[in-house]
Amino acid sequence: MMSWVITKSLRLVYVLFVSLLSFIPPGYTEPVAITGAGAHFAWVIFDDLKDELEESTSKKLQLYGKNSNLGMGCNAGIKLAQKHSHAHPTFGFVCCSLSQQELNQKKIKIYPLAAEPILILVNKKNPVENLSIDQVRAIFRGDITNWNELGGWNKPIAVITRLHCKKRPGHWKTILPTAGEFTKERINVSSADEMVKMVTKFETAIGHTGSTWLFDRSSNVKAVSIDKVVASAKNLKNKSYPFYRTLSAVTAMNPSEDLLTIIKQVQHGKSFTAVARKYKLLPLGSTVTKE
Repeated sequence: MMSWVITKSLRLVYVLFVSLLSFIPPGYTEPVAITGAGAHFAWVIFDDLKDELEESTSKKLQLYGKNSNLGMGCNAGIKLAQKHSHAHPTFGFVCCSLSQQELNQKKIKIYPLAAEPILILVNKKNPVENLSIDQVRAIFRGDITNWNELGGWNKPIAVITRLHCKKRPGHWKTILPTAGEFTKERINVSSADEMVKMVTKFETAIGHTGSTWLFDRSSNVKAVSIDKVVASAKNLKNKSYPFYRTLSAVTAMNPSEDLLTIIKQVQHGKSFTAVARKYKLLPLGSTVTKE
């Protein structure tokens, strides 16, 4: 009896499956997904706008870059962009500027999205709330080594750095222009996630990361103001906040129309205003952020 019930149930499932197939139009193919990957900081922008971008192109977006996981970063974004084909459209996210020489050499195009403030991070327990630009640079050079030189604790400063993409302009180079100028008495980390964890762990630490980083409750860090100027789009625009980098998308030389639609919608769409305000970004397209 039980065997008969199971057989009947299986037949019913089969009939339903065949019925569903009859509703699929002849020649129908699953829409080709568009894949994007790379640096977390530019990934955030596309991820926040993902639903809207999928609706505008009727294409599914597969985006990889949260916490720059799975080895993702600027180089991974560039490599993925180079693999683009109309059968499998791909693009990348980068958080560093690329020279024209590199663009030509790698046969890629770049689409600037926004200027992102680089936050100077300290532990929340640190009583210091503001540093001058000269003090920040002196700390990272190793000229200032104790917080008491800045009106804080009598404790040595632990310098945490992430000096990625050393051959590319911009990013951490707005703090000091070359890796060789940073103190040798530093801890260099390989990811923004590790950076935040180190500044959280050591109450005397100082570090740096982009404003689009997704801080959680375990992130016991704060951003100090620079010459009493806070990190914001407005202060990037009037050039009173000194540390920043450019977030961009990159594609192959002949990207698909759907991919171009997605990038242009981010560059110039009104919805990016809310995203930019959320992460303190200065849009580099036609969108204007008001604060």
